[in-house]
Amino acid sequence: MNSQQVKQILNEKTDVFSKYYSLLVEWNEKMNLTAITDYADAEVKHFEDSLYGLPYVKQGATLCDVGTGAGFPGFPLKMARPDINLTLMDSLNKRIVFLTEVSRQTDTPANCVHIRAEDAGRGEYREKFDVVTARAVAKLNTLCEYCLPLVKKGGVFLAYKADVSEELEQSKNAVKILGGEIAEVNRFCLSNGDARTIVVIKKVSPTPKAYPRGKGKERSKPL
Repeated sequence: MNSQQVKQILNEKTDVFSKYYSLLVEWNEKMNLTAITDYADAEVKHFEDSLYGLPYVKQGATLCDVGTGAGFPGFPLKMARPDINLTLMDSLNKRIVFLTEVSRQTDTPANCVHIRAEDAGRGEYREKFDVVTARAVAKLNTLCEYCLPLVKKGGVFLAYKADVSEELEQSKNAVKILGGEIAEVNRFCLSNGDARTIVVIKKVSPTPKAYPRGKGKERSKPL
């Protein structure tokens, strides 16, 4: 996918993305959702960035966005591709309230779930999704323990990052232990010149039952 294709999607879906932006700015006055409130910046740094994951999402995929925050990349992916079956997860309930309202007002169906990723990975959501995404949540080795347990065998985890060189090396052990394999490191630039990366990790074997460990160990003692 290139910047021209992304721009075309944004142009075709102007109404829904404009409504999303309006809600984001409105709710941002009541709660901390984003530091980016100018539409041109939001279009590039939030919407455009999110859409670069589209080529890795198969038709009709079940997709879970972990630690979704204000809904990135989950909502833009679903707005561009209505065939996606979207679940948005966040540990902060007031964000879930916001996401539910965005879903309703933009007519973008989504299952908005108030849960911690480590709890989701040990419960009903374990190995349930074709695609799991995460953007600006944690370091890659920690992210893998949050996200890979949610991915079906044969599915993919898409980690949205900036410069990921050091984190890639640090995460190799976690990826292997958790049943993953780094399939691609897609480096690209947004239309404003910002360098971005999507690390594509394929789920090649089931995650061992011991993971995720919970009790904050994913962050305090990363694999």
